[in-house]
Amino acid sequence: QVQLVESGGGLVQPGGSLRLSCAASGNIFSIYAMGWYRQAPGKERELVAVMVNSGATNYEDSVKGRFTISRDNARNTAYLQMNSLRPEDTAVYYCNAAAALGSNTRIFWGQGTQVTVSS
Repeated sequence: QVQLVESGGGLVQPGGSLRLSCAASGNIFSIYAMGWYRQAPGKERELVAVMVNSGATNYEDSVKGRFTISRDNARNTAYLQMNSLRPEDTAVYYCNAAAALGSNTRIFWGQGTQVTVSS
């Protein structure tokens, strides 16, 4: 019921910045939270940042003060501004959305976008 498309990944030098975008379509009015996860090779997928409709946010400890999640006025696009990037930030970044569909909460995922931090 919800489709997510990420963009904005790429190669950046340590200390550089990238801005990821995630566009949601479908039953967007049912979305109550959007967020970003990442997965590095051989590692577990982990939460990076999430924002609920109230505007409250939560961040993984290692990105606090460096990354900022935001959503547009229609709440159908999420952004992740990534500053002061480190090599350990290298991962595939996935957008996700939580939606209330009927009596159920469903989680949707984008296809992922590669972020590589290297000199």
